[in-house]
Formats: sequence, C-alpha cells, structure tokens
Amino acid sequence: MKSYFIKRLISTIPILIGISFLSFLLINLNQSDPAEISLRVNNITVTEEALATAQQELHLDKPFFERYVRWIASSIQGDFGDSFVTKKPVLEELKVALPATLRLVAITLTIILTISITAGVLCALFEGSWFDRLIRGIIFIGAAMPSFWLGLLLMWLLAVQLNLLPTSGMETASSVILPALTLSFAYIATYVRLIRNNMVQNKVEQYVQYARIRGLKESTVTKHIFKNSLQSSITALGMSIPKLIAGTVVVENIFAWPGIGRLCVTAIFNNDYPVIQAYILLMAVLFVLFNLLVDITTTALDPRVRKEA
Repeated sequence: MKSYFIKRLISTIPILIGISFLSFLLINLNQSDPAEISLRVNNITVTEEALATAQQELHLDKPFFERYVRWIASSIQGDFGDSFVTKKPVLEELKVALPATLRLVAITLTIILTISITAGVLCALFEGSWFDRLIRGIIFIGAAMPSFWLGLLLMWLLAVQLNLLPTSGMETASSVILPALTLSFAYIATYVRLIRNNMVQNKVEQYVQYARIRGLKESTVTKHIFKNSLQSSITALGMSIPKLIAGTVVVENIFAWPGIGRLCVTAIFNNDYPVIQAYILLMAVLFVLFNLLVDITTTALDPRVRKEA
C-alpha cells in the first residue's frame, strides 16, 4: 500500500502541471489585454503611460513561460495575485467565499446520503413493488431536470406560493435549504440507482444463500448485502464532492449564495483573470486529490483491487 500510494501521488504531479498550464494558456489566449481591463474596471483613463505601468505591475511585459513559472510558483505559496476589481489578494477573496460554499456542500451531502441510502435500500428490499416503481419514476424525472429549472421551480413553490423559505441570500439558517435541495436532487437520483441495482445484484449471490441457510437473521443478511454493494457508491461519492463544489456555480447565482461559484461568475463578467485562474486551479486540485483518495480508499477496503494494484 505504501509503494502504491507513493506511485499514485507522483502520478498526480504531471496532471496538475498540465491542468495549470492549460488554464493559464486559455486565459492568455483571450484577445482582451489584462492591463487594459485592470485600468478600465478601476475607472482609470487608459493612456499609453498608464497601460505600460499596468503591464509592468502585472508582469505582462515578460515572456509567456516566465509569467507561467512565476504564477505557478506563487500559487504554490498561496499567492494567486490581486483581483483586478477589488485590488485585494485573490486568496483573501477565496477565504471569504469558500466557507459559504463548504457549508452548502456539507448540508447537500447530508441530504444526499440520508435520502439515497434509505430509498436505495428500501427499493432493493421491496424490488418490483409499487414503492420501488414510484421511487424509480421520481428519480428518473429528477435526473432529467436541469438544476437551474428545478431551483426556480422550488423557489416558486416553497418560497413564493407557500412562503415557507427565503428566496435568496444567507441571512437565516433556513436560507440554505432551497439551494441544498436543488443541488442534491440529481445526485440523489444517481445514488439511489447505484445502491438499489448493486443490492439487487448481490441478493442472488451465493454468499447470501449460504448466510440464510446458516440461519442468520434477515437484518444481518441485509447488512452484508448493503456493505458489499457500497464500492461503486464510495467511488462515485468521492468524485461527487469536488463536483458538488464546482457545480455550485449555477445554484449559488440563482439563490444569491455568497460562495466561490458566485465569485467565479462575477469574475468572468468583470474579466477578473486572477480570480478565474485561481478558481480553475483550485477545482483541478480538488478533483485530482479526491480521485487519489478514492483510489487509495477502494484499494485499502477491497482485497481484490489491492491485489491488482
């Protein structure tokens, strides 16, 4: 396991370098001049002298690869530069916005796990029943709904018509319910299907028949079936966490949630390149690290995978 962990850790380095280079390249392929944008968003008259000064401050007068090396070296130390709009360090902007996003993701994960495990196990136990067909129909509809449309629908029903929840912002504790429900719906559909289908497949395995022949309680047999059905769900869950954080962009803007998704969209509209670059790099690091954690966890839990590794 130690050698496997070291190999997997080393393999992530070229992936991160490649992603960082592509993100830096794509931003620099934009025809807009970052120095000119920096001046305009701060209501500074664009003159040749002001433009030259801004280019020098932003190191735009240096060659491309030198700027990339400077940026990646600073990013490793936590220095992502300063925002064009606020003139504050990008790291401070992220620190302000990240807790709101993490709070939203944590509550969303709680909703996903609670509903998915309960519904998935019940559907597997009562396979073919009206309950099973009803839940499968609901999750089929849920998987087809775009998050922005579902968010507006929930806002209209629960906030406007029934006046049960606030429509936007983060003023009260209940403000997180609508965005969390919107964000969780598609994932619930995925995990209910995964848990149900895996449990249905495991129900007919020989170890289940042997356990029943031994006279084990049905609840004990169900626990074994559930435990042996979790591998694909754990893998999907590990990749869903960074996807949830990255996927809050639409939901945070619908519900005016002050997280990093809304920060990124605002930066895109303002052409705030340092914030955009930091966001892309942060999401890439999260995806790579969680992929690494999932692989290591799966290898540690499953002897078959560990043997192959």
